[in-house]
Amino acid sequence: MRKVDAISIYPPPLIGGHKTPRDVTADIAAPIGRRPSALWWTGFAFSFALMCVGIAAETYQIKTGIGTWGLNKTIGWAFDITNFVFWIGIGHAGTLISAILFLLNQKWRTSVNRSAEAMTIFAVICAGIFPVIHMGRPWLAFWMLPYPNTRGSLWVNFRSPLVWDFFAIATYFTISLTFWYVGLLPDLATIRDRSRPGLKKRIVGFLSLGWNGSYKTWLRYETVYLLLAGLATPLVVSVHTIVSWDFATSIVPGWHTTIFPPYFVAGAIFSGMAMVLTLIIVARKAMNLEDYITKRHIGAMAKIIIFTSGMVGLAYATEFFIAMYSGNQYEQYVFFNRAAGPLSWAYWTMVACNVAVPQLLWFRKVRDNLALVFAISILINVGMWFERFVIIVTSLSRDYLPSSWASYSPTIIEIATFAGTFGLFFTLFLLFCRFLPVIAISEVKGVLGIGRKRGVS
Repeated sequence: MRKVDAISIYPPPLIGGHKTPRDVTADIAAPIGRRPSALWWTGFAFSFALMCVGIAAETYQIKTGIGTWGLNKTIGWAFDITNFVFWIGIGHAGTLISAILFLLNQKWRTSVNRSAEAMTIFAVICAGIFPVIHMGRPWLAFWMLPYPNTRGSLWVNFRSPLVWDFFAIATYFTISLTFWYVGLLPDLATIRDRSRPGLKKRIVGFLSLGWNGSYKTWLRYETVYLLLAGLATPLVVSVHTIVSWDFATSIVPGWHTTIFPPYFVAGAIFSGMAMVLTLIIVARKAMNLEDYITKRHIGAMAKIIIFTSGMVGLAYATEFFIAMYSGNQYEQYVFFNRAAGPLSWAYWTMVACNVAVPQLLWFRKVRDNLALVFAISILINVGMWFERFVIIVTSLSRDYLPSSWASYSPTIIEIATFAGTFGLFFTLFLLFCRFLPVIAISEVKGVLGIGRKRGVS
């Protein structure tokens, strides 16, 4: 048998470098104990400064009022709701990789699930900021909670999409945080056992909940993890479906369409996977994790991106077809306005980034070129942001009466607030990389023998 034929039978290994379990523990836990690099400090300083800009903008907005936004009587939703849907979408890949792929027994998820889960939590935190801001009186956000009160029968309007978003975000965040923390327990115990006596050892020991590595402990852990995966899986569909109903239950042309729930879910997984790629390509280089996050992992995520990009492209075409087929002149005008109106540049940017650019990933040479994959992942997230912007702003900018037509552009306060959420997201992610293992040590040890057989010739 020729060597090339034998090698082609077996896929490349999930973990490179012929690692032993001891090597896995040492390589992944090592960055936690040593001083951060200059690159980490540079990224943290920039992210923290950006977060402070957002805090300053938000403080000014709360003090002054929502007149600091660029909204008008025609466009009542715009930048902040666009950003809310964008961040919720970013958070979906973590649950997909952790829960759904776990239930489907996809072993390649083990090197990327920890970072994806952390990304989910941080993205949901960023998303939760915007509905609170959009209330106009954020200090009354606690009214959304179903707690006993002295206001008699005065309650929030449960038919309001804002209330749906609150409960969707709260549920998603709670399950995601619990799932992430439970998955961390074995690794927290590993860090505890490697730490010197002191404050750090006591804190990590407390957080590891007395993990002792016994058979009974592992059995209970795996049972709980499986149950949480089963609970988290429906959230991938339900949360962004609820977000899509913010629009689909209205009578605004361009919004009231039954395709929105699956369309939004596919788009959320699409953008979330792109953000996971953006983060792990940087992390694998900065933290010397090339043997643990291999081209096989990146290729698998790239294939999911190709699949979801096709779903998103099909949804775009279906929207146009249904608008034309319906014979409804208002619906037809909305989509004509998207493609050829004043904001057509945003629409075609969306199509180019979400439909055309991902097709490059069909080629294996492109999937193996990490610089190209990184650039494509960034362009996808740009395109997905424009998708939400196009759906919201172009549908509202042209009302039934030409006298109500209006344009929209974000103010500096809105832009600074959005930039601040990126600062918050990357600040939290960098702190996560500094104090917790970015790869699930215990899960990676279970896949060390999977992949190309050694010694094949």
